[in-house]
Amino acid sequence: MVTPFDTIIGHRGVIELLEREIVEPAQSYLFVGPSNVGKATIARRFAAALLCDEDQACFSRVLTGVHPDLALVEPEGRASITVDQARSVVSQATRTPLESDRKVFLLEEGGMMNDEAANALLKTLEEPTPATVFVIVAETEDDLPETVASRCRTIVLGRVSEQEVEAGLTQLGIEKEQATEAARIAGGRPGLALALATEPQVADYRRVWLSIPMRLGEHPGDAFRLADETMAAAEPLLAALKERQQEERDSLGDDAPKLLRDRQTRELKRATDALYVTGLEILASFYRDVAAAQFGSPVRNLDVPVSALSSMTPMRAIAGAERILVAIEALATNQRPQLAFANLFADLAADA
Repeated sequence: MVTPFDTIIGHRGVIELLEREIVEPAQSYLFVGPSNVGKATIARRFAAALLCDEDQACFSRVLTGVHPDLALVEPEGRASITVDQARSVVSQATRTPLESDRKVFLLEEGGMMNDEAANALLKTLEEPTPATVFVIVAETEDDLPETVASRCRTIVLGRVSEQEVEAGLTQLGIEKEQATEAARIAGGRPGLALALATEPQVADYRRVWLSIPMRLGEHPGDAFRLADETMAAAEPLLAALKERQQEERDSLGDDAPKLLRDRQTRELKRATDALYVTGLEILASFYRDVAAAQFGSPVRNLDVPVSALSSMTPMRAIAGAERILVAIEALATNQRPQLAFANLFADLAADA
């Protein structure tokens, strides 16, 4: 018998908790954690478990979003979940379930709920009907008004160890070498690892980022050239996602709704951002290795030449790693990636 969480990579503690919660669920849950660690996947499978018991046909309908007692609440356009949508949820929450013992409202992009929508939803969260469960997904509790977050049972998902990700990919039939490379690049994000697992350019992406310190130049144009190169290196790794999205649109033909296109745009941006952050983390691991090697500690990137690891002092290496953290924060505030990368590479070159 297939259980709801059989194919999930990592997060054993969270899954054991959710399996206990299925027996007597709370009225509202908030799944939080970094992008691409599997929050939305686990949240939807939890919704399926709440609605379906061991009915596999029912389970499949929930995963595809067509179960009558599952209400998917998605942002309108690229902006936010609106107050009108929240009012619709409030209205639906009073209705009797059609097939299951309960209704589940799933907000897989709950962080996009605006304040008006949150306020409209608040009373329903405070005084829910017994047959209603809310499952909200966001990156942090701070993405939601405190009044909403405090009414939810928070489920925190962190990054998964590289070894767990590699083992999970191997169990899914991915060849070991490819699983190893995908796990190394994914940075503890099983969702990203799964997306990369069949892409042959995975190893190339890592090599591009690890080569940056040896190719820094003093001319401003060099920084922009390297920025363009790192961004271009991500494109082949997004090919599978773009192909799947195109197949989804083609299956609907001219009837593909704007809601689908907008959701795909947000999905592609999240995947692209995750790859950029992963690249920066790979680059940071080089500077970490420089300091570690010179202090006699183990290094992470065993394929980096010893000469490269002695190319700067440990203090400069630590300063470089700290500057990379600033670039990651810049991406989080929606600075243009090309500019964030070029500024970073120029600063690293000036400190070299």
